[in-house]
Amino acid sequence: QVQLVESGGGLVQAGGSQRLSCVASGSIFRIIAMGWYRQAPGKQRELVATINAGGGLNYADSVKGRFAISRDNAKNTVYLQMNSLKSEDTAAYYCNARVYTTPVAWDDYWGQGTQVTVSS
Repeated sequence: QVQLVESGGGLVQAGGSQRLSCVASGSIFRIIAMGWYRQAPGKQRELVATINAGGGLNYADSVKGRFAISRDNAKNTVYLQMNSLKSEDTAAYYCNARVYTTPVAWDDYWGQGTQVTVSS
């Protein structure tokens, strides 16, 4: 089993910055990719940003130029630096990891979520 623990959420003013962290632990053979998703009240969960083992990046159009995802492979940790925050960024942010737990078996895992609230 794999556990993901997020930290760094909270209340921030519009235009401000915040950094989220997510640490993966447990039966990890190899992490394929890690990423962040978010879900606002009444809306579907949506992709924010992902980073794969080779460093390849993918961002939602709504956060390009404002958010930056990075990863520390040695620590099994992914970060999301969020700048120029807007009220529409308010959501629960979820960490995701695609993990091989054996050389041949992989699965997707989710954190419990951390709330980010941007006040205008």
